[in-house]
Amino acid sequence: MNATGVIVEYNPFHNGHAFHLEQAKKVSGADTVIAVMSGNFLQRGEPALVSKWKRAEMALKFGADILFELPYQFAVQQADIFASGAVSILEAAGCRSLCFGSESGNMESFHQTLSFLEEHNPVYQERVRLHLDSGFSYPKATSMAFLDLRPEDELVDLSKPNNILGFQYLRAASTQKSSMKLFTIARKSAGYHDEQFSSDSIASATSIRKALFSENGEIEYIRQYVPESTYQGLLQYREEFGGFHYWEQYWPFLKYRLVHLQPEELRGIYEMEEGLEHRFLAAAIQADSFQQFMEKIKTKRYTWTRLQRACIHILTNTKKTDMPNKPIKAKYLRLLGMSKNGREYLNRHKSDLQLPLISRISSQAVQQLHLDIKASRVYAMAIDGELQRTLLQKEFKQPPIMIN
Repeated sequence: MNATGVIVEYNPFHNGHAFHLEQAKKVSGADTVIAVMSGNFLQRGEPALVSKWKRAEMALKFGADILFELPYQFAVQQADIFASGAVSILEAAGCRSLCFGSESGNMESFHQTLSFLEEHNPVYQERVRLHLDSGFSYPKATSMAFLDLRPEDELVDLSKPNNILGFQYLRAASTQKSSMKLFTIARKSAGYHDEQFSSDSIASATSIRKALFSENGEIEYIRQYVPESTYQGLLQYREEFGGFHYWEQYWPFLKYRLVHLQPEELRGIYEMEEGLEHRFLAAAIQADSFQQFMEKIKTKRYTWTRLQRACIHILTNTKKTDMPNKPIKAKYLRLLGMSKNGREYLNRHKSDLQLPLISRISSQAVQQLHLDIKASRVYAMAIDGELQRTLLQKEFKQPPIMIN
């Protein structure tokens, strides 16, 4: 069986994702799609709208065949580490190809850009440091450094979010000497950060989430932008757990953590640079909401995303010693779900997998999954009473989801 891989968050799964899955099979010639999906907390430092189990179910009902969880160690990270972990999982799962969405839609341009930056790497890194020293954030500094090199027109625009991720996938595959062939598909209609609907059927996940919360969780407003399975899945989740997850629910827990931490303790948290801890501690006392808190700590040097990731790490008590300081490979394959076709693929290729396959949490797996388990415990705190226990127990009792 021929598998292609996709790297996703599905927050939530929408029509653009369905198009991506369809095109991934088409351009790669694969008969199986393996998705690596972030868990309950996401790359931009946000809680997922609904749990990883519900998001996996939505994806399996509309074209994905196997869902592996991207471990917390990689999921709540900057783009290069995020990409490194995800690419290593797809390689270990036996994917022959990787297919990603981009604003460019031209794979040759990505290869040319990688060669260009490798050729000019010393100058590029020097320009990055110069812009960082001028007070710009790391993403802005890298984008400015790239433009400083006067790239040719046929190179990829690395100021675009999906182009950035796609470039990091290619670089990770190159660094890891992956055997996968990479394909890219141009994004349709909606941009990654678009907050407004601009099409009759395709919308960004950002605009879908904004519509959900601006309309008090009324799902009818987004129905035309998501498959029916997503629409029904969101209804079911809201009915079961009383609503969706968003940052303000976690603000009391974050504030409690911050007002009880000493500066030296906060400095030990991952993504906390020296001096930033004082800004966090002062803002926590003054702010009455997460939005207010973020507005008080935001600076030109630190992106909103970077600061949100630091907040997640504070909530989960993730220390600098818990996380990699450079891109590394994943150590296991955490199976969230599979279709009938996906089950056949795993039955055929189980002995060929390059990493241990975890489908249930055993005593041995607990040690490997300790960061993921902590993240799931924190994620469940947004739910009240017995329902919190119900959501948390899924981490230990939920078998891989099966969709026929």
